Amino acid sequence: MPGTFWYLGKSEVGFGVERPLGAAEVTPMDNRATQPPMSLSCGIVGLPNVGKSTLFNALTSSTAEAANYPFCTIDPNVGMVPVPDDRLDQICALIKPNKEVPTTVEFVDIAGLVAGASKGEGLGNQFLGHIRQVDAIAHIVRCFDDENITHVAGKVDPIADIETIDTELCLADLDLVGKTVLRLGKIARSGDKTAKTELVVAEKFKAALEDVTPLRSLELDEEETKLAKLWQFLTSKPVFYVCNVDEDHIQPDTSNEQLEAVKAFADKQNALTLRVCAKIEAELAILDADDKKELLESLELEEPGLNGVIRMAYRLLGLITYFTAGEKECRAWTIRKGTKAPQAAGVIHSDFERGFIRAETFHCNDLFEHKSETALKNAGLLRSEGKEYTVVDGDIMNFRFNV
Repeated sequence: MPGTFWYLGKSEVGFGVERPLGAAEVTPMDNRATQPPMSLSCGIVGLPNVGKSTLFNALTSSTAEAANYPFCTIDPNVGMVPVPDDRLDQICALIKPNKEVPTTVEFVDIAGLVAGASKGEGLGNQFLGHIRQVDAIAHIVRCFDDENITHVAGKVDPIADIETIDTELCLADLDLVGKTVLRLGKIARSGDKTAKTELVVAEKFKAALEDVTPLRSLELDEEETKLAKLWQFLTSKPVFYVCNVDEDHIQPDTSNEQLEAVKAFADKQNALTLRVCAKIEAELAILDADDKKELLESLELEEPGLNGVIRMAYRLLGLITYFTAGEKECRAWTIRKGTKAPQAAGVIHSDFERGFIRAETFHCNDLFEHKSETALKNAGLLRSEGKEYTVVDGDIMNFRFNV
């Protein structure tokens, strides 16, 4: 059966119950299998009571418990959060579809960790198990003073907070790598060449972890990176730091000693940072569009700070977006950077990948310039791409297939 594709309704591809644009779907982590498929997720971590659940609630417009005491989050919640993308809005303004569907990124709200977690203190075992399941980490760090908000360590020191978590993750990884070295050592003594090669890598990891150095801080080649992921080391996961600030420090031209300390620390790890005021984001999350716009203008902000969190997580996970567009629907789709056209088509439906013929493609920037598909054709910008085409972020694609 030959076919062509510009758009497809949710009911046709099994994406479940339709919900309003901008709403997030939240579920306990144990029920993840019932949700729309999402291959990559970002865990929200930090010490207890630094604003994790408040930020998660603002991201997802959900009601996960957030309170002024440690460990109010025990079982992690999962939220499928729409990714803000001005390009989708611009495409819809030109195509004028009946429906606009953004892509999503998965966030996981994980219980707070304390010193001794690697030995089972607090909710350590649960925390470590849950963080092992995510692909990247948004590390929330408190960067404000408020005597009315309890800090688990009794004082606000963001670098000490970060080092507490890094130490516990390094200790957990050290336990794992010790077992890996023993296992590979036995196999290598039998003459196995692969085991000998992997043993060298494991011993390199062990030396770094003994020095309390997260593996993400090391310069790893492609094979070492692959093994770190295969062995599920916690400290090999990419991380970015979200500085939870007060209302006086939400503007980019403001700073404080705590913010500067986190930035300097992150620079040493080649990690990214951004600032968010959890209190403001919580207020914005419950406002309607007009009131939200008014509050943002009063704060001299162009958009909620959490938009940056979503985009940064998306970037850190190595994701890009392509679009399908037509009168019925304009939709954004998530793929990994470097994905070929047939596999991109398979994100929509396996039949599209199995019977892939070609992809009629143009870039959204060309559409914005020329305003219509007809003008794009006349300008020679509508391309026909085959199986070896690597999809570019911002491509608008029409798949032709035969099954």
